[in-house]
Amino acid sequence: MTLQRMDNVLIVVEDLDAAIAFFVELGMELEGRGPIEGRWAERVIGIDDVRQDVAMLGVPGGHGRIELVTFHRPEAIRPEPKEAPANTLGIRRVMFAVDDVEDVVARLRAHGAELVGELVRYEDSYLLCYVRGPEGIVVGLAQQLG
Repeated sequence: MTLQRMDNVLIVVEDLDAAIAFFVELGMELEGRGPIEGRWAERVIGIDDVRQDVAMLGVPGGHGRIELVTFHRPEAIRPEPKEAPANTLGIRRVMFAVDDVEDVVARLRAHGAELVGELVRYEDSYLLCYVRGPEGIVVGLAQQLG
């Protein structure tokens, strides 16, 4: 038995429309959106009486997806601190390779994004930065140089 691929990363949000707009601006493609509820969903996630809206966004070319979810029932639980630093336990960010990191940052700023630290050059290999988007979602951006 072998691992076939990483299918997606789940991000729970309050404002699904804002999160979708952010990831679409990043360059992802909305594959589908709709409600999810019922006993099968409750059994999979281990939460009774669940009702949620889900959006699946794909990387062009089919090399990864982000699943965005808004919970209507039960209400989502907000972890503390809201804007956790990079050394907080758990998943801190998702990294994307981009052609022009400065252009992507400029476009994401129109959706409320801000740099977490700075845009930095790593040797002659990459331009790198972290961007905080809607609801504190952190996305890493990497532009390969040369």
